[in-house]
Amino acid sequence: MSATKQTIVVDADACPVKAEIAETARAFDVAVCMVASHDHRMSPQDGVQIVQVDRSSQSVDLYIVNHISKGDIVVTQDFGLACISLGKGAIVLSPRGEQYTDENIDYLMERRHESARIRRNGGRTKGPRAMTTSDRITFQQKLTKVLLIEQEKHDV
Repeated sequence: MSATKQTIVVDADACPVKAEIAETARAFDVAVCMVASHDHRMSPQDGVQIVQVDRSSQSVDLYIVNHISKGDIVVTQDFGLACISLGKGAIVLSPRGEQYTDENIDYLMERRHESARIRRNGGRTKGPRAMTTSDRITFQQKLTKVLLIEQEKHDV
């Protein structure tokens, strides 16, 4: 979001780790921008910019894509947004701490396409398992690791 300072940009509509993101960002003095539709009211917090966009299905994604910069960290569980964000040079994490990369995004997009095809044909697919405390800890550890790596790059 900023050409000079890294920002953590969050696809906040269904993000289960908003508190963990804010806490970790404060520890590293990194700005956070949480983007959500007007259907998802969020309370202001120190160091967290909240952006509310209209309800259309792609408004959050479009806002994020149009406002991220190379080196920003994007947190999303949307493979399409992850793919575009990678193309813009962002670091992309899932809320479970999986880092999306050029090496794994094609497989994830293919899996998403296959699941959608099955559902269109009347089949059923499994959704994600419930978020656990362990998942939250894993996410926070991964975000911390990414921020430490980025900090080291800028300290050299």
